[in-house]
Amino acid sequence: MEGSMIARIDHLNIVVSKLDQAKEFFFLLGFTEGIGSDLDSGFLEKVTGIQGARGRFVALHHPGSNLSIELLKFDGDAVGAEGTGRADRIGLRHLAFAVTDIEAEVQRLQEHGVKFIGPIQTWEKTGKKLVYFHGPDGILLEFAQYP
Repeated sequence: MEGSMIARIDHLNIVVSKLDQAKEFFFLLGFTEGIGSDLDSGFLEKVTGIQGARGRFVALHHPGSNLSIELLKFDGDAVGAEGTGRADRIGLRHLAFAVTDIEAEVQRLQEHGVKFIGPIQTWEKTGKKLVYFHGPDGILLEFAQYP
């Protein structure tokens, strides 16, 4: 697009309550660990506007995408509402991953204890197969397989 100020989408940041558990979950999906660091209050407070904010983050990369996922754990108790995400809430609702064999991926994750919201569905208009499931801290995720 001519004159666009955005070169590309850089990353998606997900705040989690347990950084190591979240990393392990995304490793199951084929992500690898990139840079990670403690974030001191001098830096994080200036970025977020949250007084005294400190935490730790790790960047995750997937060989099939240039978009990275940053997992961020703030020090102290989690500040968000507890419970699982729902698809009918305003705001960012879910992150979808394209897969080539949705049945195999669902089975593989079920073997690791991941619970799916419902069975795989096929959208009649396009033939796309999809299924929703929850990741760490109730993050709503989707697998999508295109014909």
